[in-house]
Amino acid sequence: MALKITRPLTPSQRFTQLNSSPELAKKRPERSLTEPKPKTGGRNVYGRITSRRRGGGHKQLYRIIDFKRFDRLDQPATVLTLEYDPNRSAHIALVQYSDGEKRYIIAANGQKPGDIIVASNKATTNDFIVGNNFPLELIPPSTKLHCVELVPGRGAQMGRTAGTSIELVNIENGAAQLKLPSGELRLVNAKCRATIGEVGNGDHSNQSLGKAGRNRWLGKRPRSRGVAMNPVDHPNGGGQGKSKGGGGRQHLVSPWGQLAKGFPTRRRSKPSSSLILTRHNGRPPRGKK
Repeated sequence: MALKITRPLTPSQRFTQLNSSPELAKKRPERSLTEPKPKTGGRNVYGRITSRRRGGGHKQLYRIIDFKRFDRLDQPATVLTLEYDPNRSAHIALVQYSDGEKRYIIAANGQKPGDIIVASNKATTNDFIVGNNFPLELIPPSTKLHCVELVPGRGAQMGRTAGTSIELVNIENGAAQLKLPSGELRLVNAKCRATIGEVGNGDHSNQSLGKAGRNRWLGKRPRSRGVAMNPVDHPNGGGQGKSKGGGGRQHLVSPWGQLAKGFPTRRRSKPSSSLILTRHNGRPPRGKK
């Protein structure tokens, strides 16, 4: 997949670089696998803004994705189409089982219409192909994975964004060591399921939207910097222009005073900290030496 660069006939086209995805089906999504997605504008049930800078954007239908796959074990499925999903950075694949049931799954890199995939609790050497789903205890080390469970039976929670892959390092004493894209090394129950391969649409992060309007189509509103505000509106506001005192030398914070850079926000008492062997910065978890 390559980026599509347009001729600079307009100011926005001069900077626009978008994914060229000729393999995607140009049709409406499977109706039985969609549900409405009402817009909130970042407001909660009381009408108060709890998530800023949201609003507008194009209408979207939510595609129901099968993140579990263990209820159709040893039943081959055929990839019908690859489709765009406005709700996530990855593309999705529409698969059909032999009884006619259709489901959406996250499309893996290299997957194409006509491929046969399967989810199973037993595997041979030739079964570890892109798109197949197995428990971690059956997968050989150094395999690239995506859509990995954190808890057996809960469904995939890790490795779902475009271009992402998780490396299986080792399996020991019923626990699998996984190396995440951030560099973090953590333990997961070896009975958790994972899908072979990496997520497709790897060029998503290399796109250039080209103009502010394209962000508005995605439902993202403009963002004002804290240092450009008044002191009454933001802790970093104030000063005559760019100021050394107000908005210059003090630490950048949120409107509520939370440090924005370098301050650890993970709770010390979080139970899963005991499963982290190495943090993303190469250090042991907090509280361990």
